[in-house]
Amino acid sequence: MNTKAIVKRLEAFTSCDVADALLKLKVPHGGFLAGLTMWSPQRQEGPTRIVGPAYTVKYVRKNYENEPKPAGHYIDSVPSGSVVFISAPPRMINACYGGLMSNRAKYLGAVGTVIDGRLRDLQEHRDLHYPVFARDVGTTAPQEVARVSEVNAPVRLNSEEQDAVINPGDILIGDINGVVCLPQGLAEKALDLMQSQVDADVKVAADINKGRTAAEAMKEHRANVKQP
Repeated sequence: MNTKAIVKRLEAFTSCDVADALLKLKVPHGGFLAGLTMWSPQRQEGPTRIVGPAYTVKYVRKNYENEPKPAGHYIDSVPSGSVVFISAPPRMINACYGGLMSNRAKYLGAVGTVIDGRLRDLQEHRDLHYPVFARDVGTTAPQEVARVSEVNAPVRLNSEEQDAVINPGDILIGDINGVVCLPQGLAEKALDLMQSQVDADVKVAADINKGRTAAEAMKEHRANVKQP
């Protein structure tokens, strides 16, 4: 199955659905990327959902002279349908993504941006109705302290809670629940598990709302959930 077909099928599921499937496939934390939440077009509100292959951008501290220096600006090479994933240096106060970047990303057909760091120009992203997920907001551009070193290379999540790597082409799913990284090589296996677990939970909820206990409903309906 090609990436476009995988993304189309994933659009029917939430980030929690994807995480449930990845737990069954023994992916740590169900692929959840801790600390990244929705800031635009609303702050942790609404039905916004993004699904697409990761286009990764790695920032490093400006004085890291031995790191690569890509030619051109990363934002001009964003593939249509992708999710831009920006990796900032750990503990950087400056923002590493602003409104002009969302203008260009939206024009090129990106479906959203995830920032492992701070964003700025929040109202501008919201006025564009462009989805942005990040750790926090800020006011100051990155130029004085950081620069881009790599584009479309593996990046590691800035987290003391988990060890997670986002590879170019991994599928990123973001919604009000958070952001999940679905490894490209597991996408079809995960999709194969999702529908049966969602169907089971719908039946469990219906039974609970009729007065049945959760234990009874889960025992009956989850017994038929597809396993890897």
